[in-house]
Amino acid sequence: MALKTAELRHVKGITFTAKGGSNHWVIMDGEPEFGGSLAGSKPKELVLMALAGCTASDVVPILRKKRMRLVDFEVKVTAHDREEHPRIFTDIHVEYVFYGDNISPTDVERAIELSTTKYCSVTAILKASVPITHSYRIEPTEKALA
Repeated sequence: MALKTAELRHVKGITFTAKGGSNHWVIMDGEPEFGGSLAGSKPKELVLMALAGCTASDVVPILRKKRMRLVDFEVKVTAHDREEHPRIFTDIHVEYVFYGDNISPTDVERAIELSTTKYCSVTAILKASVPITHSYRIEPTEKALA
């Protein structure tokens, strides 16, 4: 079993820098009323970004193996949290947006299924405590992001 590590350093107030085993630093921060300076992402935002990055890291290679030509690709994650503390997520929705022509819905659905049920460890961690739904859209090349 591989050991994973992370470390965090205090900057000031509730501003922190952190890095994991890949040795890349991120900044975490919060609202000024809580001692933050809005210098970085909030920790819960990073959780949603991690989910998007994890599933995208599965879906894109799976579609490449199928010779799918994506002009562009996005993952949009939305979540609600409860009002009382701890303000945990009550639901999460992941929307995949594929840009390109001749993209097979069957292949897209299979890639999403494999990510959400087999490969994405962030999904596995989160779905143990919060419902996660997903949807997808396939847009033509001319609607691709610039």
